[in-house]
Amino acid sequence: MSYNDRFIRACLGQEVDRTPVWYMRQAGRYDPEYRKIKEKYSLLEICLQPELAAEVTLMPVKKLGVDAAILYSDIMNPVASIGIDFDIVKDVGPVIHNPIRTKEDIDRLKPIDVEKDLSHILKTISILDKELEVPLITFAGAPFTLASYLIEGRPSKNYIRTKSLMYGEPQLWHTLMEKLGDMVITYLRAHVKHGGKAFQLFDSWVGALSAKDFQIFVLPTIQRIFAELKDLNVPKIYFPGVSSGELLPTLTDLPVDVIGIDWRVPIREGRRRTSGKYAIQGNLDPLVLTGPMEVIKEYAREIIDQGVESPGFIFNLGHGLFPEASLDKLRELTEYVHDYSSEAISRQKLQTT
Repeated sequence: MSYNDRFIRACLGQEVDRTPVWYMRQAGRYDPEYRKIKEKYSLLEICLQPELAAEVTLMPVKKLGVDAAILYSDIMNPVASIGIDFDIVKDVGPVIHNPIRTKEDIDRLKPIDVEKDLSHILKTISILDKELEVPLITFAGAPFTLASYLIEGRPSKNYIRTKSLMYGEPQLWHTLMEKLGDMVITYLRAHVKHGGKAFQLFDSWVGALSAKDFQIFVLPTIQRIFAELKDLNVPKIYFPGVSSGELLPTLTDLPVDVIGIDWRVPIREGRRRTSGKYAIQGNLDPLVLTGPMEVIKEYAREIIDQGVESPGFIFNLGHGLFPEASLDKLRELTEYVHDYSSEAISRQKLQTT
């Protein structure tokens, strides 16, 4: 079996013959085959069936030709093990039945037991480790993003309860961050043990914070997570989510390999803000995919031209795929990224020799 390690090499800043590409939420509702599965099973029900979850994870690898798979799961899955009762509600998102509002709520959170409570996820990873010809990326939600759901009780636009706890009871906030950080560390370590070849920490909503508040209330836990997982010999990705451009300069001491950026910050500027210390992943606006193919290629071309200026670039979106995205366009975009980046890398080599 041939193994495509282009994604791994790009994460580590090594030379590649063409830019690797994968898409956040690449296993999802834009795929008619997946939509048929969702008519029968919910997201959480799919996750409970390792063979089915593995099948869904494999779909975009086979259909799109991407250079990495990302585990079909949800960032909320591990919180079930620490005592959170939740559902994923259609057209809403995570809804928490026992939200965290008090010291007692935080005190009742128990340590995660991955092998007992989340064995189905580990089995899915093990299946994929045997079947994939590209690396498997696993993932976890970062503590702030998880806390925003646990405290608000559901998705929020202004995070009023979350920020009220953060500003009003900082000691409680840091206790919650510590507990969620412990959970993430244990969860991701188990992923790698069972066959994960890279992992991404999704901090989808932390861009709601100022750089100052991020440094005070969130960054210490992010640093601890990656420091405690530093011994794992796999690429580590931190994605600070949407609207996080102002946070990028605060990340330059993180022990990670890759920083993901959203579409608001050009690749070249993302490198500058992170002092050129990391591989960069991103950053096409997902909604560009609503345009005609020539427009999609124009945007992709600009991203690739900046990306290949230095080793260490992975083509991705600035956030996850949306249900209305076109499978055919994604397939054509993937081919274009591969073909055009191969030419761009060759040109870049000629300019530097």
